[in-house]
Amino acid sequence: MKVHYSTDQLPAFKNAVITIGTFDGVHSGHQQIINTLKAAAAEAGGESVIITFHPHPRKVVSSAVTGVRLINTLKERIELLEKTGIDHLVVVPFTEYFANQGAEEYISDFLIDKFHPHTIIIGYDHRFGRERSGDYKLMEDKAPVYNYRLMEIPEHLLDAVKVSSSNIRQAILHSQVEEANKLLDYPFFFEGEVVHGDKIGRTIGYPTANLKSTDEEKIVLGDGIYAVYTEVEGTRYKGMMSIGFRPTVNGKKRVVEVNLFNFEKDIYGQVIRVIVIKHLRSEVKFNGLEELKQALHKDKENSLAVL
Repeated sequence: MKVHYSTDQLPAFKNAVITIGTFDGVHSGHQQIINTLKAAAAEAGGESVIITFHPHPRKVVSSAVTGVRLINTLKERIELLEKTGIDHLVVVPFTEYFANQGAEEYISDFLIDKFHPHTIIIGYDHRFGRERSGDYKLMEDKAPVYNYRLMEIPEHLLDAVKVSSSNIRQAILHSQVEEANKLLDYPFFFEGEVVHGDKIGRTIGYPTANLKSTDEEKIVLGDGIYAVYTEVEGTRYKGMMSIGFRPTVNGKKRVVEVNLFNFEKDIYGQVIRVIVIKHLRSEVKFNGLEELKQALHKDKENSLAVL
């Protein structure tokens, strides 16, 4: 898969078959759309092209105060789409200027001039152009003008994708990681930079790597204790993770920390990946560090049982 970060120097695609979307999560519903894309490209003797946007369009055009919370960072999305076997991914910088172009200009100056598509695959509810004025009907009207084939993603599939994406986000936020993993068709994962904490864990035999998010738009799991794998410098380790306010030690801020089993290296400043397998229990306030230590011992046993 070739990744293009600008539309200024795109190659001359051969019979480009394109689809457009965020593809956040790259879950099993998206996979059905991608399979349709690949099949249509094979039929046309052409290349499969996914057009996506960064930053997320809602961040540019929405007046909402709350930020966008995405299942995947752009880097993760690229990694997941790479595995699907498409030919090209075009990451279009979504700017106010881009958002404000007219619907007809979006078709003529963007889709036609940049991609010269053989086939465009979009949903019945696809909206584009200034104030989302462009729709499927306009794309249909322009198909004979610009000589492209238009394919509609079935309504039931598109609705299923939306429901899955929403359900995945809700499952992640409510600590239901096994449900999220089932819907994603792969384990939820994230990356974080190892930063200094208060080092209480090492005093009771459970040193932890405190993690600072590498992307503020990435969704964060709900509080609790989890069984995880952690990837450090290309090696995978078993471990357990805590997310929460650490009430036993009167914590004042929400912390993400991972205890890596059989690991003693200094990794401050490194970015590590955490792959989340199972939610073990909720966060609990224990009566002192000794009681916490006993609970962590049990958490480790429970983690090893599922990893």
